[in-house]
Amino acid sequence: MAIVVISFVFGSMIGLISGLAGGRIDSLIQRVTDVFFVVPSMLFAIAFAAILGPGVDHSIIAIAVCWWTWYARIARDEFIRIKCSPHFQGAIVAGASRLRLIGRYGFPGVLPSLIISAGIDVSNVVMTLSLMSFLGLGQPDPAPELGALVSRSLDSLTMFWWLPIIPAIAIFFICFFANLFGDALRTTLRAR
Repeated sequence: MAIVVISFVFGSMIGLISGLAGGRIDSLIQRVTDVFFVVPSMLFAIAFAAILGPGVDHSIIAIAVCWWTWYARIARDEFIRIKCSPHFQGAIVAGASRLRLIGRYGFPGVLPSLIISAGIDVSNVVMTLSLMSFLGLGQPDPAPELGALVSRSLDSLTMFWWLPIIPAIAIFFICFFANLFGDALRTTLRAR
């Protein structure tokens, strides 16, 4: 959850700044986010975690470094849509400061899309953390991480099949219910 919150806050701030600034600043920020989009986030996070070494803190940092770009792109695109609206143009004509434009018009307009993305993104973060712990980049042994439990019990798959299957089923249900929550959140926010 910390990964989603860190990425949400940092990415939305960068996206709002990019959308408001426009020009060269927007172009530079978009090229940086494009680099993160070209390389799959999971691969980038695994490589960064391997550089930092095993541990939950390192895994969280590695994933958060790669995950903010999604929120930045959503915030920028939504903010550009809001910039074209009559009430935003009226605020510019009235002489509203840049900080007021972001705080009063930009952020409240982008927030629903960001919340929907964050709700759905929880399952992606769980899968990525499980994969990292499966590969040995999570908490050191004997930590009870689900990916590590699957990895440690693969040797006994033929005799004690339930040892790797039960943590894998737990990962599945966590992701499944996180997706259901994200879909319900999307339906609720879009109905308003």
